[in-house]
Amino acid sequence: MLFYILLFLGIVSLWWRWRARDRMKVTSLTGKYIFITGCDTGFGNMAAKIFDKKGFRVFASCLTETGAKELKAVTSKQLQTVLLDVRDSDSVKKVAAWVKSEVQSEGLWGLVNNAGILGPTAPTDWLEIEHFREPIEVNLIGLINVTINMLPLIKKAKGRIVNVSSIGGRLAFSGGGYFPSKFAVEGFNDSLRRDMKAFGVNVCCIQPGLFKTALTDPAQVLKEKEVIWEKLPPDIKQQYGEEYFQKDAAKKEKLSKICLNKDISPVIQCMEHALTSLHPHAHYVVGQDAKWFWGPLAKMPAVIQDFLLLRNRVELAASNAK
Repeated sequence: MLFYILLFLGIVSLWWRWRARDRMKVTSLTGKYIFITGCDTGFGNMAAKIFDKKGFRVFASCLTETGAKELKAVTSKQLQTVLLDVRDSDSVKKVAAWVKSEVQSEGLWGLVNNAGILGPTAPTDWLEIEHFREPIEVNLIGLINVTINMLPLIKKAKGRIVNVSSIGGRLAFSGGGYFPSKFAVEGFNDSLRRDMKAFGVNVCCIQPGLFKTALTDPAQVLKEKEVIWEKLPPDIKQQYGEEYFQKDAAKKEKLSKICLNKDISPVIQCMEHALTSLHPHAHYVVGQDAKWFWGPLAKMPAVIQDFLLLRNRVELAASNAK
């Protein structure tokens, strides 16, 4: 009995020390420079607003002039917006040069690679190479390009890099370019984290589940899928069945209602911890669906993953053919 009591007290002590260590913050962060991509809407937009209020000197990159103007209208004069398409290498280099002229010898404390798109999500045999190319160009190549151009400034400040990936970077549950791009982001993040250890730069990866943002707008997702469906060859439609599209949409809508996280603030809280904690985490899994379903499922054997994920698939017409 004494052994179990001591074991319990030891576990509690370790947990308490870990919690205390997790709350330790870097001092004198007010006025530090951070650069955030994808600030038109969603995670990036909220992060820019919150970090601006907390005293960071935020460079918020937006894809559109409308997004930049709307963000600038509700933030302090200290926040600066800049137009950036992460797919455009020349634009990335120009923005990096501008940031360098602004931060000068201080360097860049934080880089938050948040810009991303979903792209079409559909069975692989519905898709063409261009459907894969765009998500990979934005979510992976764009992220890498921004990172390597900002890296000298991050190293100078011994700062932080926060890459927004997805729980879809650990478990692919639909076809399309989004999941391959996020799996690759995880690989880049891990190699970068190890490369930067020697320079005192912390690299963190955030893995959100399904959150209510413009990226996951059900109407837009359905519209893109419908356009692809209408262009499919007759033999593919015959294999899937004419009722497949409607039945699949209904199943996806039901799953979305179960898994969708409406409050996006936990993702920004993870960004903040990654930027301000003395001991940031290597990975942050965010969202109830990611923590309690997708994350654990990603660690299970493939046979269990396939069984559970395929239960949510619509049976094909070809499966019933004799």
